Amino acid sequence: MINSLIRKLSAAGSLIEADHEILRRVSLRSQQIQARQDLTCEGDRPENVRVVLSGYACRYKVSPRGKRNIAALMVPGDFCDLHVAILDEMDHSIATLTPCTVVEIPRSTIRDLTENHPRITHALWWATLVDEAVLREWLFGLAGREAPERMAHLFCELLLRLQAVGLAKHDGYALPFTQADLGEMLGMTSIHVNRVLREMRLANLIVLTRRYLQIPDVARLQAFCDFSSNYLHQTPRVK
Repeated sequence: MINSLIRKLSAAGSLIEADHEILRRVSLRSQQIQARQDLTCEGDRPENVRVVLSGYACRYKVSPRGKRNIAALMVPGDFCDLHVAILDEMDHSIATLTPCTVVEIPRSTIRDLTENHPRITHALWWATLVDEAVLREWLFGLAGREAPERMAHLFCELLLRLQAVGLAKHDGYALPFTQADLGEMLGMTSIHVNRVLREMRLANLIVLTRRYLQIPDVARLQAFCDFSSNYLHQTPRVK
């Protein structure tokens, strides 16, 4: 499962086998976390950095009225909180959406990696910048896309993110989220999510059965939501 982290960071274009071995060593102590469990809560002072090795986790905030809004989705290979230990306290919460395998890396280990392993440091910077780019794209989607295009864009994004860590086929992947989960990611009610999914099925943009999403024509779905993968930065910069 550590291969998901190595595969993701390798997209930065700078890691060698020695770096892979270091990442394997620092990620040995993993734990299984059940679905719907908080990993870090708003107000906490985190001491360790977490990496998702399997399953899905999310960043979220809860409104005064109790409504949860998901601001980011972590897939296998993603850091939950690479730099939050620098902050005095958490300004959001992190939770599992599905059963997850998570590894906790002490702050001291992260400090050693960034001070003594420049190629890994470069890859960690890249991962942080990509996380910020994804957040910008989500924010733009909430303000600038209609609900069907917003959902299609998320499906296109997940296809590429999961392909990058070997967890998606060329036209599909497991989609274990509830309609409520999708609503919290996309700023929609569960009823609206249900209606949009039905419309996308009828248009043959997607096939969703037994929590597996198949995309009959990837290029058509991308055109439908004007999807561009540039914000995922999956092509390493040429020096």
